[in-house]
Amino acid sequence: MSATGELAGRLRGTVLPAVLTPMDAAGAVDRAALHRYAERMAAERIGGVAVWAHTGRGLHLAAADRRRVLALWREAVDVPVVAGAGVPHALRGASPEDAEDAAVAMAVEAAELGADAVMVYPLARHHALPDGTERAVRLHERAAEESGLPVFGFLLHAEAGGYPYPPELVRRLLDLPAAAGIKIATLDRAVDCQDAVRAAEGTGALVVTGEDRMFGPSLMWGADTALVGIAAARADLTTAVLDAWTAGDAAGFLRASGRLDRFAEATFHAPIEGYVQRMLWAAVWEGAIPEEAAFDPYGPPLPDAERRAVVTCLERLAAEDDAG
Repeated sequence: MSATGELAGRLRGTVLPAVLTPMDAAGAVDRAALHRYAERMAAERIGGVAVWAHTGRGLHLAAADRRRVLALWREAVDVPVVAGAGVPHALRGASPEDAEDAAVAMAVEAAELGADAVMVYPLARHHALPDGTERAVRLHERAAEESGLPVFGFLLHAEAGGYPYPPELVRRLLDLPAAAGIKIATLDRAVDCQDAVRAAEGTGALVVTGEDRMFGPSLMWGADTALVGIAAARADLTTAVLDAWTAGDAAGFLRASGRLDRFAEATFHAPIEGYVQRMLWAAVWEGAIPEEAAFDPYGPPLPDAERRAVVTCLERLAAEDDAG
Protein backbone atom coordinates (compact mmCIF):
# COMPACT_ATOMS: atom_id res chain seq x y z
CA MET A 1 0.00 0.00 0.00
CA SER A 2 1.23 3.51 -0.78
CA ALA A 3 2.01 6.02 1.95
CA THR A 4 -1.05 7.99 0.87
CA GLY A 5 -3.33 4.97 1.11
CA GLU A 6 -1.86 3.97 4.46
CA LEU A 7 -2.42 7.44 5.87
CA ALA A 8 -5.99 7.54 4.59
CA GLY A 9 -6.65 4.20 6.23
CA ARG A 10 -5.37 5.47 9.58
CA LEU A 11 -7.44 8.63 9.47
CA ARG A 12 -10.73 7.41 8.06
CA GLY A 13 -13.51 7.65 10.62
CA THR A 14 -11.52 9.79 13.05
CA VAL A 15 -11.45 13.38 14.27
CA LEU A 16 -8.42 15.64 13.77
CA PRO A 17 -8.67 18.81 15.85
CA ALA A 18 -7.41 21.95 14.12
CA VAL A 19 -5.46 22.94 17.19
CA LEU A 20 -5.08 26.36 18.78
CA THR A 21 -1.84 28.25 19.30
CA PRO A 22 -1.65 29.76 22.81
CA MET A 23 -0.44 33.36 22.59
CA ASP A 24 -0.21 36.37 24.86
CA ALA A 25 -1.85 39.73 24.16
CA ALA A 26 1.10 40.83 22.03
CA GLY A 27 0.93 37.73 19.83
CA ALA A 28 3.94 35.93 21.29
CA VAL A 29 3.53 32.15 21.32
CA ASP A 30 3.51 30.77 24.87
CA ARG A 31 5.62 27.65 24.49
CA ALA A 32 4.96 26.35 28.01
CA ALA A 33 1.21 26.71 27.53
CA LEU A 34 1.45 25.08 24.10
CA HIS A 35 3.31 22.13 25.60
CA ARG A 36 0.62 21.61 28.26
CA TYR A 37 -2.15 21.98 25.71
CA ALA A 38 -0.49 19.47 23.39
CA GLU A 39 -0.08 16.95 26.22
CA ARG A 40 -3.73 17.32 27.09
CA MET A 41 -4.83 16.92 23.48
CA ALA A 42 -2.61 13.85 23.10
CA ALA A 43 -4.67 12.18 25.83
CA GLU A 44 -7.88 12.64 23.82
CA ARG A 45 -9.20 9.91 21.56
CA ILE A 46 -8.31 11.58 18.28
CA GLY A 47 -7.03 10.34 14.94
CA GLY A 48 -4.51 13.10 14.39
CA VAL A 49 -3.95 16.83 14.72
CA ALA A 50 -3.89 19.67 12.20
CA VAL A 51 -1.29 22.37 12.81
CA TRP A 52 -0.68 25.64 10.95
CA ALA A 53 -4.41 25.66 10.21
CA HIS A 54 -6.69 28.69 10.39
CA THR A 55 -7.68 27.89 13.98
CA GLY A 56 -4.03 27.97 15.01
CA ARG A 57 -3.40 31.14 12.97
CA GLY A 58 -0.82 29.21 10.97
CA LEU A 59 -0.40 31.77 8.19
CA HIS A 60 0.07 34.58 10.70
CA LEU A 61 2.86 32.90 12.64
CA ALA A 62 6.44 34.02 12.18
CA ALA A 63 8.59 31.36 10.53
CA ALA A 64 10.46 30.53 13.74
CA ASP A 65 7.23 30.19 15.72
CA ARG A 66 5.74 28.04 12.99
CA ARG A 67 8.66 25.66 13.19
CA ARG A 68 8.50 25.48 16.99
CA VAL A 69 4.78 24.77 16.91
CA LEU A 70 5.05 21.85 14.52
CA ALA A 71 8.13 20.42 16.22
CA LEU A 72 6.37 20.49 19.59
CA TRP A 73 3.26 18.78 18.29
CA ARG A 74 5.34 16.16 16.47
CA GLU A 75 7.02 15.31 19.76
CA ALA A 76 3.81 15.42 21.82
CA VAL A 77 1.55 13.11 19.80
CA ASP A 78 1.89 9.67 18.27
CA VAL A 79 -0.90 10.23 15.74
CA PRO A 80 -0.53 11.73 12.26
CA VAL A 81 0.23 15.44 12.06
CA VAL A 82 -1.30 17.29 9.11
CA ALA A 83 0.22 20.72 8.45
CA GLY A 84 -1.38 23.56 6.57
CA ALA A 85 0.63 24.88 3.62
CA GLY A 86 -0.23 28.29 2.24
CA VAL A 87 0.90 31.84 1.73
CA PRO A 88 2.08 33.56 4.93
CA HIS A 89 0.26 36.82 5.61
CA ALA A 90 3.57 38.67 5.32
CA LEU A 91 3.51 37.76 1.60
CA ARG A 92 -0.09 38.67 0.87
CA GLY A 93 0.93 41.10 -1.85
CA ALA A 94 3.13 38.62 -3.70
CA SER A 95 2.62 37.73 -7.34
CA PRO A 96 0.71 34.52 -8.08
CA GLU A 97 3.97 32.76 -8.89
CA ASP A 98 5.66 33.90 -5.69
CA ALA A 99 2.57 33.00 -3.67
CA GLU A 100 2.57 29.48 -5.11
CA ASP A 101 6.28 29.12 -4.39
CA ALA A 102 5.68 30.20 -0.78
CA ALA A 103 2.94 27.64 -0.29
CA VAL A 104 5.14 24.87 -1.68
CA ALA A 105 8.02 26.01 0.53
CA MET A 106 5.77 25.69 3.56
CA ALA A 107 4.89 22.13 2.52
CA VAL A 108 8.57 21.29 2.22
CA GLU A 109 9.24 22.82 5.63
CA ALA A 110 6.43 20.75 7.15
CA ALA A 111 7.98 17.57 5.76
CA GLU A 112 11.38 18.47 7.18
CA LEU A 113 9.79 18.93 10.62
CA GLY A 114 8.09 15.54 10.60
CA ALA A 115 4.56 16.19 9.33
CA ASP A 116 2.72 13.21 7.87
CA ALA A 117 0.73 15.19 5.30
CA VAL A 118 0.02 18.72 4.16
CA MET A 119 -3.29 20.46 3.65
CA VAL A 120 -2.91 23.00 0.88
CA TYR A 121 -4.65 26.30 1.54
CA PRO A 122 -6.59 27.60 -1.43
CA LEU A 123 -5.11 30.60 -3.22
CA ALA A 124 -8.19 32.77 -3.59
CA ARG A 125 -6.61 34.64 -6.52
CA HIS A 126 -6.79 31.41 -8.56
CA HIS A 127 -10.56 31.82 -8.64
CA ALA A 128 -10.33 34.90 -10.86
CA LEU A 129 -7.62 33.66 -13.24
CA PRO A 130 -8.48 32.11 -16.62
CA ASP A 131 -6.12 29.25 -15.87
CA GLY A 132 -7.04 29.12 -12.18
CA THR A 133 -8.08 25.48 -12.16
CA GLU A 134 -4.86 24.38 -13.87
CA ARG A 135 -2.80 26.45 -11.45
CA ALA A 136 -4.62 25.01 -8.44
CA VAL A 137 -4.00 21.45 -9.62
CA ARG A 138 -0.35 22.18 -10.31
CA LEU A 139 0.05 23.77 -6.87
CA HIS A 140 -1.08 20.53 -5.24
CA GLU A 141 1.15 18.49 -7.54
CA ARG A 142 4.15 20.60 -6.61
CA ALA A 143 3.37 20.46 -2.89
CA ALA A 144 3.28 16.66 -3.08
CA GLU A 145 6.33 16.29 -5.33
CA GLU A 146 8.60 18.68 -3.48
CA SER A 147 7.58 17.68 0.05
CA GLY A 148 7.23 13.96 -0.60
CA LEU A 149 4.05 13.96 1.50
CA PRO A 150 0.42 13.08 0.84
CA VAL A 151 -1.71 16.17 0.26
CA PHE A 152 -5.21 17.24 1.18
CA GLY A 153 -7.21 19.68 -0.86
CA PHE A 154 -8.97 22.39 1.13
CA LEU A 155 -12.26 23.86 -0.01
CA LEU A 156 -12.47 26.88 2.33
CA HIS A 157 -15.20 29.50 2.61
CA ALA A 158 -14.47 33.05 1.52
CA GLU A 159 -14.70 34.51 5.04
CA ALA A 160 -11.51 32.63 5.87
CA GLY A 161 -9.76 33.48 2.62
CA GLY A 162 -10.85 30.64 0.35
CA TYR A 163 -13.24 30.20 -2.56
CA PRO A 164 -15.74 27.55 -3.70
CA TYR A 165 -13.93 24.84 -5.64
CA PRO A 166 -16.11 23.70 -8.55
CA PRO A 167 -16.82 19.95 -8.67
CA GLU A 168 -14.41 19.58 -11.60
CA LEU A 169 -11.54 20.88 -9.48
CA VAL A 170 -12.46 18.60 -6.58
CA ARG A 171 -12.37 15.59 -8.87
CA ARG A 172 -9.08 16.60 -10.47
CA LEU A 173 -7.42 17.14 -7.12
CA LEU A 174 -8.56 13.75 -5.87
CA ASP A 175 -7.28 12.09 -9.04
CA LEU A 176 -3.73 13.05 -8.07
CA PRO A 177 -1.74 10.00 -6.89
CA ALA A 178 -0.67 11.81 -3.70
CA ALA A 179 -4.15 13.05 -2.80
CA ALA A 180 -5.26 11.61 0.53
CA GLY A 181 -8.54 13.51 0.50
CA ILE A 182 -10.20 16.89 0.60
CA LYS A 183 -11.33 18.98 3.53
CA ILE A 184 -14.62 20.75 2.93
CA ALA A 185 -15.29 23.87 5.01
CA THR A 186 -18.07 25.94 3.44
CA LEU A 187 -19.31 27.37 6.79
CA ASP A 188 -23.05 27.42 6.02
CA ARG A 189 -23.30 26.73 2.29
CA ALA A 190 -25.04 23.38 2.21
CA VAL A 191 -25.23 23.16 -1.57
CA ASP A 192 -21.50 23.79 -2.02
CA CYS A 193 -20.74 21.17 0.62
CA GLN A 194 -23.02 18.60 -0.97
CA ASP A 195 -21.64 19.29 -4.44
CA ALA A 196 -18.08 18.74 -3.21
CA VAL A 197 -19.04 15.52 -1.41
CA ARG A 198 -20.73 14.22 -4.55
CA ALA A 199 -17.69 15.11 -6.65
CA ALA A 200 -15.51 13.08 -4.28
CA GLU A 201 -17.70 9.98 -4.38
CA GLY A 202 -16.07 6.92 -5.86
CA THR A 203 -12.52 8.27 -5.66
CA GLY A 204 -11.59 6.30 -2.54
CA ALA A 205 -10.11 9.46 -1.04
CA LEU A 206 -11.06 10.79 2.37
CA VAL A 207 -14.01 13.16 2.41
CA VAL A 208 -13.08 15.32 5.37
CA THR A 209 -15.67 17.55 6.95
CA GLY A 210 -14.57 20.90 8.24
CA GLU A 211 -18.18 21.95 8.72
CA ASP A 212 -18.33 23.17 12.32
CA ARG A 213 -21.89 24.48 11.82
CA MET A 214 -23.13 21.57 9.67
CA PHE A 215 -21.17 18.74 11.24
CA GLY A 216 -23.91 16.14 11.57
CA PRO A 217 -25.47 16.88 8.17
CA SER A 218 -22.08 16.71 6.45
CA LEU A 219 -21.67 13.16 7.73
CA MET A 220 -25.11 12.26 6.45
CA TRP A 221 -24.16 13.71 3.06
CA GLY A 222 -21.10 11.46 2.84
CA ALA A 223 -18.14 12.83 4.80
CA ASP A 224 -16.20 10.07 6.57
CA THR A 225 -13.52 11.93 8.54
CA ALA A 226 -13.35 15.26 10.39
CA LEU A 227 -10.78 18.04 10.63
CA VAL A 228 -12.45 20.84 12.56
CA GLY A 229 -11.63 23.83 14.70
CA ILE A 230 -14.54 23.10 17.00
CA ALA A 231 -12.61 20.08 18.29
CA ALA A 232 -9.81 22.35 19.57
CA ALA A 233 -11.61 22.38 22.94
CA ARG A 234 -14.04 19.78 24.32
CA ALA A 235 -12.94 17.44 21.53
CA ASP A 236 -15.15 14.76 23.01
CA LEU A 237 -18.26 16.62 21.82
CA THR A 238 -17.11 16.18 18.22
CA THR A 239 -15.85 12.61 18.48
CA ALA A 240 -19.15 11.55 20.06
CA VAL A 241 -21.05 12.60 16.93
CA LEU A 242 -18.71 10.82 14.52
CA ASP A 243 -18.61 7.70 16.69
CA ALA A 244 -22.39 7.49 16.88
CA TRP A 245 -22.75 7.98 13.13
CA THR A 246 -20.13 5.34 12.34
CA ALA A 247 -21.77 2.89 14.74
CA GLY A 248 -25.22 3.43 13.21
CA ASP A 249 -26.54 4.61 16.57
CA ALA A 250 -29.33 6.93 15.39
CA ALA A 251 -30.50 7.98 18.83
CA GLY A 252 -26.95 8.58 20.02
CA PHE A 253 -26.18 10.52 16.85
CA LEU A 254 -29.15 12.85 17.34
CA ARG A 255 -28.26 13.43 20.98
CA ALA A 256 -24.56 14.05 20.30
CA SER A 257 -25.31 16.28 17.29
CA GLY A 258 -27.64 18.39 19.36
CA ARG A 259 -24.97 18.92 22.00
CA LEU A 260 -22.29 19.80 19.46
CA ASP A 261 -24.63 22.15 17.62
CA ARG A 262 -25.27 24.09 20.82
CA PHE A 263 -21.53 24.51 21.31
CA ALA A 264 -21.13 25.54 17.65
CA GLU A 265 -23.93 28.09 18.04
CA ALA A 266 -22.01 29.69 20.92
CA THR A 267 -18.63 29.70 19.16
CA PHE A 268 -19.10 29.88 15.37
CA HIS A 269 -21.20 32.92 14.54
CA ALA A 270 -20.73 36.44 13.24
CA PRO A 271 -18.17 37.86 13.27
CA ILE A 272 -16.95 34.45 12.16
CA GLU A 273 -13.27 35.35 12.62
CA GLY A 274 -14.06 35.64 16.32
CA TYR A 275 -14.36 31.86 16.56
CA VAL A 276 -10.66 31.47 17.36
CA GLN A 277 -10.99 33.68 20.45
CA ARG A 278 -14.19 31.91 21.48
CA MET A 279 -12.47 28.54 21.21
CA LEU A 280 -9.59 29.89 23.29
CA TRP A 281 -12.09 30.89 25.96
CA ALA A 282 -13.52 27.39 25.82
CA ALA A 283 -10.04 25.94 26.26
CA VAL A 284 -9.50 28.16 29.31
CA TRP A 285 -12.77 26.96 30.83
CA GLU A 286 -11.67 23.39 30.14
CA GLY A 287 -8.32 23.99 31.85
CA ALA A 288 -6.40 23.24 28.66
CA ILE A 289 -4.91 26.72 28.18
CA PRO A 290 -4.13 29.31 30.88
CA GLU A 291 -5.83 32.70 30.86
CA GLU A 292 -2.63 34.57 30.09
CA ALA A 293 -2.09 32.55 26.89
CA ALA A 294 -5.64 32.76 25.55
CA PHE A 295 -5.42 35.73 23.20
CA ASP A 296 -6.10 35.91 19.48
CA PRO A 297 -4.43 39.11 18.28
CA TYR A 298 -5.59 38.51 14.70
CA GLY A 299 -9.34 38.36 15.26
CA PRO A 300 -11.93 41.07 15.90
CA PRO A 301 -12.55 42.49 19.39
CA LEU A 302 -15.41 40.71 21.12
CA PRO A 303 -17.68 41.85 23.96
CA ASP A 304 -17.62 40.17 27.37
CA ALA A 305 -21.14 38.90 26.71
CA GLU A 306 -19.78 36.52 24.08
CA ARG A 307 -17.43 34.92 26.58
CA ARG A 308 -20.29 34.52 29.04
CA ALA A 309 -22.32 32.79 26.33
CA VAL A 310 -19.50 30.32 25.64
CA VAL A 311 -19.02 29.57 29.34
CA THR A 312 -22.76 29.21 29.96
CA CYS A 313 -23.01 26.71 27.11
CA LEU A 314 -20.11 24.67 28.47
CA GLU A 315 -21.50 24.73 32.00
CA ARG A 316 -24.85 23.43 30.79
CA LEU A 317 -23.24 20.68 28.76
CA ALA A 318 -21.13 19.70 31.78
CA ALA A 319 -24.23 19.61 33.97
CA GLU A 320 -25.82 17.22 31.50
CA ASP A 321 -22.73 15.04 31.66
CA ASP A 322 -22.94 14.94 35.45
CA ALA A 323 -26.65 14.18 35.37
CA GLY A 324 -26.22 11.44 32.79
